[in-house]
Amino acid sequence: MTVDPLAGMVDLPGGSFLMGSDDPLGYPADGEGPVREVVVSPFRISSTAVTNDEFSAFVEATGHATTAGSEGWSFVFAGHLPDDFPETRGVVSAPWWRQVFGSDWCHPLGPDSGLAGLADHPVVHVSWFDAVAFANWAGGRLPTEAEWELAARGGLTQARLPWGDDLCPEGGHRCNIWTGTFPIEDTAQDGYAGTCPVDTFESNGYGLFNCSGNVWEWCMDHFSSHHPVERPLVDPAGPAMGVDRIAKGGSFLCHDSYCNRYRVGARLGNTPDSSTAHQGFRLAA
Repeated sequence: MTVDPLAGMVDLPGGSFLMGSDDPLGYPADGEGPVREVVVSPFRISSTAVTNDEFSAFVEATGHATTAGSEGWSFVFAGHLPDDFPETRGVVSAPWWRQVFGSDWCHPLGPDSGLAGLADHPVVHVSWFDAVAFANWAGGRLPTEAEWELAARGGLTQARLPWGDDLCPEGGHRCNIWTGTFPIEDTAQDGYAGTCPVDTFESNGYGLFNCSGNVWEWCMDHFSSHHPVERPLVDPAGPAMGVDRIAKGGSFLCHDSYCNRYRVGARLGNTPDSSTAHQGFRLAA
């Protein structure tokens, strides 16, 4: 299989932008704010998240064993498991997540599942370590949080979403998030219950797709809820040390009732070895 993961990149001139969020519906404990001026050097970033096809080519070329594959399990959303699926251990604070043995990037719903019809969907069940390994193989890297957010904003200043402030402008869906009552019923009003192809919906002003929803996207930075005080910040790359890594963009499981982190100023920290059914990434260079 011949693929070029860098072929779909867009060149961005960088520049100054207002990063972060003071949204009253946001999560201050996540370190979304304060809104701060950030200057980013020119860079390139993929227009889409990495697909199953692209990750398959990487595994075929390198023999890479993902974190989930090595550990033998990953977290799957309970609502996507068959009704007769054996009982599995859940997460106390989030019982909709189930530990499923045999689940990994090519078996997203457990050992009896596969990737039929999902070639152009984002690869999931990838840890931060897996994402870095793929980026090194492809000749790219993960974006910094600042690069990711500048690109996701698409040239808009402090809009909540990549296209503006209205979640459904003129009644149309622009991203793949949870519609319905979480976690009981996903009505799939946006067209999808689960992941969607990486180029679904309209791109933002910079030509990037699905910067809100679909899958969380790993960034290079360590996570911290505190930010340097000097302004403007120039090419910030996060703290030098830390436990968690940054993820941005939210996923198909985001819903305003419990997690509206599909806003571009939102962020999340997660351990770099974590692996779930809604975690992916895109490349920078």
